[in-house]
Amino acid sequence: MSHTPTMLHKLQKPTGAFMGASWISLFIGIGGYLGGLWNSSFPMTEKGYYFTVLMYGLFASISLQKIVRDRLEGIAVTSIYYGLSWVSIILSTSLLGVGLWNNPEMLIIEKGFFAMAFVLSLFASIAVQKNIRDLALYPKEESVVETKEEEDEYGYSSL
Repeated sequence: MSHTPTMLHKLQKPTGAFMGASWISLFIGIGGYLGGLWNSSFPMTEKGYYFTVLMYGLFASISLQKIVRDRLEGIAVTSIYYGLSWVSIILSTSLLGVGLWNNPEMLIIEKGFFAMAFVLSLFASIAVQKNIRDLALYPKEESVVETKEEEDEYGYSSL
């Protein structure tokens, strides 16, 4: 039998600086990646491949962030969707890696640029999604929300 003590926990509204940094990072990551594709000499099929990998990765990362947050808030999420989101993150990252590894015409610095822009985009999309979700908790004038924090049998917080 697990004992889950509860305590009051105050969540703070995301700061403007963090929200701004998240959005700027997202635009820089996606813009850099797409700008690199636009200016590349790749055939259209290859540009389409790299574009699709980016879109797939962004969707997977946002889905995974939402699922993790839903589970923390007690919202039911199927295990199959949770698993598919993890598989999608791994698959999109692997597809990018395989595409870059097997492209002998690309310089190593170009491969690094695409890899870093991709990872920045995924990370920033998670931060932006988190900010949007956090902001939805707050009424227009309030900057602190009180929530119940539960601990599992090991003493770890659910928040």
